Amino acid sequence: MVEYGRAPMVGVAMTAIGVAVIRARESARPDRLYDDPFARLFVDAARAQFAGTPDGEDRWTSMLELADAFYEGRTLAVRLVDDGVSAAAAASCEQFVLLGAGLDTRAFRMPLTPRTRFYEIDLRELFAFKESVLDRAAAHPVCERITLSADLRGDWGKILRDSGFRSDMPTHWIDEGVLGYLASDAAWAVVDTITALSASGSTFEVGQFAVSAAQPRYAALGALVRGGRPAGGAHGLGTQVRAGLEQRGWRTSFRPWDELIAPLGRDAPVGEADAGIVLALRQ
Repeated sequence: MVEYGRAPMVGVAMTAIGVAVIRARESARPDRLYDDPFARLFVDAARAQFAGTPDGEDRWTSMLELADAFYEGRTLAVRLVDDGVSAAAAASCEQFVLLGAGLDTRAFRMPLTPRTRFYEIDLRELFAFKESVLDRAAAHPVCERITLSADLRGDWGKILRDSGFRSDMPTHWIDEGVLGYLASDAAWAVVDTITALSASGSTFEVGQFAVSAAQPRYAALGALVRGGRPAGGAHGLGTQVRAGLEQRGWRTSFRPWDELIAPLGRDAPVGEADAGIVLALRQ
């Protein structure tokens, strides 16, 4: 029997379990926006491990409360990223890179061709848990899936190139929020690496939201991730995402969040015209 690797219980990696909770909940709905058959497996495996630690019950309860608080917005964001992947695949893109992959399973559940190469980048300890759950489920990706253990604050670009990544063909880059956990300088350094590796025709979708760390749910999330450590300075790409990308040679367009979610039938507007998704095209 395949044993599960250790579930991430501290730091940013732990948020992957919270997102899996959200995906499992969405997948169980009759009106679901997507279906992730593996999310429940991750949640159940992690739950058992949390229960075996001294403060595990309290930490699990806190995570479930946060999953409830973020559910509507986060599950819609998963669907919007799915739509971006589907659009890129329909446009014949066959190279995808998911930054901060977490417990994502798009390489298993999305309509991708066998020729497609889908790179997942995250921390080694995250993959130790993720791969053990997928192995035990005998899961098989629909495309070529390459997992890379790397810290986005380091030279992850070299690791990606050494794995067979082709910088001469268009890539669809995916950020589901990991850049928001990096210090601003580090987040923009990731964008610089993406830019250097992107052939003409590459695409990059990134959220643009004005988030206040003082808001109760964001403050609670930050406290859970930091584990008692004090908060640092500015994080993420900020609110000038388009300007920063255009300065780096990308052509950008913007769609407001409320416009994007309107056809999906969920009531989770933000009511801010400058909150939404930036789609960048490498020229």
